[in-house]
Amino acid sequence: MNFNELSKESVKEYDSLVSGATPVILVGSATCGKSAGAQEISATFKAELEEQNVVAEVIDVGCIGLCYLEPIVTIIKKGMPAIFYGEVTPKQAKQLVNEYIINNNPMIKSALGTFGEIEVEGIPKLFEIPVMKPQIRRILRNCGFIDPDNIKHYIAKDGYKGLNNALDLKPEEVIEKIKMSGLRGRGGAGFPTWMKWQFCVDSKEDENYLICNADEGDPGAFMNRSLLESDPHSVLEGIVIAAYAIHAKEAYIYCRVEYPLALERLKHAISEMKKLGLLGENILGSGFNFDIKIKEGAGAFVCGEETALIASIEGKRGMPRTRPPFPTTSGLWGKPTVINNVETMASVSLIMQAGPDAFVEHGTQDSKGTKTFSLVGNVKNTGLIEVPLGTTLKQVINEIGGGIVKNGIFKAVQIGGPSGGCIPESYLDTKIDYDSLTMAGAIMGSGGLVVMDQNSCMVDVAHYFLEFIQNESCGKCVPCRLGTKQMLDILTDITLGKGKSGDIELLLELAAGVKDGSLCGLGQTSPNPILTTIKYFEDEYNAHINEKRCPALLCKELINYHVIDEKCKGCMLCFRSCPVGAISGSKKEVHSIDTDKCIKCGTCIELCSGMYNAIERVHKY
Repeated sequence: MNFNELSKESVKEYDSLVSGATPVILVGSATCGKSAGAQEISATFKAELEEQNVVAEVIDVGCIGLCYLEPIVTIIKKGMPAIFYGEVTPKQAKQLVNEYIINNNPMIKSALGTFGEIEVEGIPKLFEIPVMKPQIRRILRNCGFIDPDNIKHYIAKDGYKGLNNALDLKPEEVIEKIKMSGLRGRGGAGFPTWMKWQFCVDSKEDENYLICNADEGDPGAFMNRSLLESDPHSVLEGIVIAAYAIHAKEAYIYCRVEYPLALERLKHAISEMKKLGLLGENILGSGFNFDIKIKEGAGAFVCGEETALIASIEGKRGMPRTRPPFPTTSGLWGKPTVINNVETMASVSLIMQAGPDAFVEHGTQDSKGTKTFSLVGNVKNTGLIEVPLGTTLKQVINEIGGGIVKNGIFKAVQIGGPSGGCIPESYLDTKIDYDSLTMAGAIMGSGGLVVMDQNSCMVDVAHYFLEFIQNESCGKCVPCRLGTKQMLDILTDITLGKGKSGDIELLLELAAGVKDGSLCGLGQTSPNPILTTIKYFEDEYNAHINEKRCPALLCKELINYHVIDEKCKGCMLCFRSCPVGAISGSKKEVHSIDTDKCIKCGTCIELCSGMYNAIERVHKY
């Protein structure tokens, strides 16, 4: 079967599914959905359909991005648009079968939105609701809409059309298409993708390799994982196209073992490709032979660095090496190697499917296309988003994110992972593109956005990220091994109230040394959280050092817990729950806290919050 026949067959099968007489129920079953109970929801639908003797398809799909509303269910009925429902419970699942599947009542009050030409009065279109309207879904276009375990669903949505187009061109013509698109690597510093490919080809070796970096170790980042779980073929297609362009016969996907669902769906997708002649010998009759292998990493953050990743694949300890030579000259097994991340590969698929002109419709002069981000922290609408490069941080946080939780006050956003920086409110108009973020002291990184409110201590934030970096340092070079440890010790002292005059200057001096002297990108960018928090929040450092005071009332050694007499009702809830017996008092009498015993675990405040709010944190000194 040639590709055109395969495409027509896939479209026919998919259209018969979503436009047929049999209702279709799509259950968001990526990691976020499963964590929220998607498996129970799926089982409930199947049981209720059987109980009511109703025929309907129940299909597990990926994440549409609205993680804060999981479990998400989409119901497609003939003559109606697809209707999305959020935070679905087993009880609601039964109701949807009886009310909508059987009796045609779409339960308007429970619906999130619709997708399709037909409108339903009382339900907005999904992509018109505030969280979705500013977004442009290109990389995530299939996520939540197709079965990631059914290759024909992907093919029906123009999948592998890009590969078919590429195989009709010469390898150098494919590289030219990528050059025309302006695609920059989506995994870190934003190096032009075409240039990396060209360097590899120019090495003129007899054997080249391709590696897809799916390690994604940044705290709070899950863009690559979600894409692999929801639309693995978009990544795999890009890998085959890239391999054809650089004359590679073999590729590795380096994915951490902590991503079991992503690995499961990747393995299944690869087996499907081989059955249809999209991988292996003589792909689509082109004479191009190519295979993909999966290397499961142990979760070391440093293996996100190219040379450490290569060492890990080769069976060595994941440690960076000096460069040059760069991997495009001497990489895996000493051969020229291109390393691109998951989103870069998905972008390649998109470019070759729709053409470079469609890709450059969005973005800025020097940062083309769209970018996916994981939006987490103290923001209302957490999840996976995709916006044109050039969108401002303010638009992402206030429009898409819905602002700060509990109507709090925005304080900072950390972008770019542990190697990124913390951006304050005064920089919220900063555009999200490679150059603007660098000027603000951060980096794009893979795309994690961690939003912080007024209750966040920026010294503690710097401490958290530096502790992560220090733990993940491979220890090969002295500046990173000892420099990060020394900076962490100073930050620890500051948060414990042991900071002293000159600590800020010493931190800046150490940061400069670590940046200049470290071997790899992990060490070179590790001081960024310190540098940006000192630059934008130096007053908090001074308060900790000079006044032994944490302005955010977060650092445990600088605060006490205190009962507000006029609010305490003597309910005994805090008394009974204190793990160390630090609270005393009788029923209906004002309680008190023994500050010497109190371990500041926060249990009492959590229990009292929303009831009487009778317990507060106060400055110790």
